[in-house]
Amino acid sequence: MDDKTTEALGKLRKALETTERARGHLYSFHQLTGTADFELGDAITLLREAGHPDHAKRVQRELLGRNVLPGRWTFQVVEEYDDMYYEVFREVERAVRDDLADGQRHVFEKELKRERQRRSAEAYDD
Repeated sequence: MDDKTTEALGKLRKALETTERARGHLYSFHQLTGTADFELGDAITLLREAGHPDHAKRVQRELLGRNVLPGRWTFQVVEEYDDMYYEVFREVERAVRDDLADGQRHVFEKELKRERQRRSAEAYDD
């Protein structure tokens, strides 16, 4: 495989790995937002018990179970990201890799490993 193709596949793989990280952050966003919503429930109960029913009502009315985007909870954001972007990204990366590298992953890194180990071995020859 020529150097430009190897480099291109490396960039494509790095882009996929970056997307994997972004997806992980999106799942963190989803879980943290859900946890916050359950904490709101506890806050509402405590506000009522402490004699602050008006504040409890406001928190419940304006925040509890609120959409994070118009018409969407975080699970819907995650599902749409997965379906509209992440899965397509994975499919395209795999198709390019299958066609150009017989399905091998991390082609660039494999070449980098060989080169760095060669350089390391040369240091012993000095």
